[in-house]
Amino acid sequence: MGRIVVLLILLGCGEMSTDTHTLQYLYTAVTPGVNFTVVGLVDGEQFVFYNNNMMRISEWMKKAEADDTDYEQKETQHVKDQQDSLQNIVATVMRIFNQSEGVHTLQRIYGCERDDDGTPRGFDVYGYDGEDFISLDLTTGTWTADNDEAEIFIKEWDPTGDKAKKSKQFLKTDCIDRLQKVLNHSKETLERKDPPTASLFQKNSSSPEVCHATGFFPKTVNITWQKDGEDVHEDVDLRETLPNQDGSFQKRSILTVSAEDLQKHTYTCVIQHSSMGKELVLHEEDIRILNPGGAPIGIIVGVVAVLLVLVAVVAGIVVWKKKKNSGFRPVPPKPASEGDSSSNNS
Repeated sequence: MGRIVVLLILLGCGEMSTDTHTLQYLYTAVTPGVNFTVVGLVDGEQFVFYNNNMMRISEWMKKAEADDTDYEQKETQHVKDQQDSLQNIVATVMRIFNQSEGVHTLQRIYGCERDDDGTPRGFDVYGYDGEDFISLDLTTGTWTADNDEAEIFIKEWDPTGDKAKKSKQFLKTDCIDRLQKVLNHSKETLERKDPPTASLFQKNSSSPEVCHATGFFPKTVNITWQKDGEDVHEDVDLRETLPNQDGSFQKRSILTVSAEDLQKHTYTCVIQHSSMGKELVLHEEDIRILNPGGAPIGIIVGVVAVLLVLVAVVAGIVVWKKKKNSGFRPVPPKPASEGDSSSNNS
């Protein structure tokens, strides 16, 4: 697994150690037209978001940087400079790969982290089309190429090594200093622990069971299912953790088993979060049916089909009775010996 993928997973899942604090930026440029986005995070909490036409900075970061009256202007200029830089890099890399069109993605993840014992670390990694491309070696202050095209790119893009030296300097000093400043001024935000509100529900009595947790912070949460007290891994769809508008998070896990299996066994949803001293367990009696009057589509279709058949039968009976009561009788064949008298008696 490449470095860019590992960092993306850690960034997306918020799986950093609770003893490690991080400041990181994720830049993404996608062709054609180069759509550009930036996300800045401190300990998994977003403080800046930027795309081609919108800039958003969190209120808690503005408070942390209150002594710097030019902070918002500096942050905006910083991401715009990166936008210009990545646009140029995309064009160069596509040319080196002999690509003139199509959808291509360039990503850069860089930032720093500091352990509680004060040990600092930094990272600056570029990825192209989902694969590692180049990365910064903080020991030597030089770029490391992950393929032949990356070697060509480094020689063309940073022939003197000045960009590598500048990045190393920022990651080892400025980044760490800023991280420490933010931590000192934003403990109330970054170190808060909000417990989840949990619910267990189904759309109707035969649909999958959904275990939903929301309103929790920090981001990391563990939702599992148990069957008769044993962990269940099959038939479980664990969705990604999503942000709420208030800065908290939500997550859901979906269990799909037959109604017969639900009756034969005891299923529970178990939620673990750092804000709670013990795990939260939801049982079957906690299930809410969102549409108790609803019926599965198979049953609905079956009922409609039966009704249509009944309507057809009733219509047939009505038509038959009308014909029977109209006085219509089939004319029997004339006997040759009776002549017309038989027809007059009919």
